[in-house]
Amino acid sequence: MSSLQKPPAGTSTVKWRFPAVHPEGQKFTAIALGITLLATIVTKVLFWPLLGVTLWVAAFFRDPVRTTPIGDDLVVSPADGLITMIERVPVPRELVGDLGAEPMVRVSVFMSVFDVHINRTPIAGTIRQVVYISGKFLNADLDKASEENERQHFVVDGHNGRRIGFTQIAGLVARRIVGFVKVGDIVAVGQRVGLIRFGSRVDVFLPEGCVPQVALGQRAIAGETVLGRFGGDPVRGIAQ
Repeated sequence: MSSLQKPPAGTSTVKWRFPAVHPEGQKFTAIALGITLLATIVTKVLFWPLLGVTLWVAAFFRDPVRTTPIGDDLVVSPADGLITMIERVPVPRELVGDLGAEPMVRVSVFMSVFDVHINRTPIAGTIRQVVYISGKFLNADLDKASEENERQHFVVDGHNGRRIGFTQIAGLVARRIVGFVKVGDIVAVGQRVGLIRFGSRVDVFLPEGCVPQVALGQRAIAGETVLGRFGGDPVRGIAQ
């Protein structure tokens, strides 16, 4: 990350700034811009609609700076989006070896095409497992998407001895899961670990003793929202 993207050390104020476009999205933005310019040569009528598409592509791959809360008892959200499911479910078979066979609380964060799609690690530690599985492209908001869609599992061994698993799930429009880390990498909490192109979901599996700190229908911010807390009290929400 460029030092220009970070607030000065020790500052007491922070100014808003335009998010950078992640390198993974720069080529797509350039392609969209090229098509816009070529189409303008044929007819100027297409310029504004295609320029709007170009700006949307750039916005989709935006990579804002996030301020991550630090604490050994915290699990932060790996994704921007809507909390659509909080339920105890069987552990995915690919993760049973690392997380155990007992059911765990799964918190699902659904990302629309308007959300930031950079995903971040919910805890600091060492990447223990990365498993990619090809599959379908059902609506990521469906429960069965966690078993049938294209997905990528991560398991992180926390520095405090705790272990967290989470899964990137491709959606109806998404067609590519991109990972930035590999097994053995040491990651800081909130560090970027991958992205999913164009609409998707991320599931986080909370181990015993970690209580969800979000409510259904709440919006989460990757790297900032506290998703779970070890030894915490359950959180309730009200839609209004």
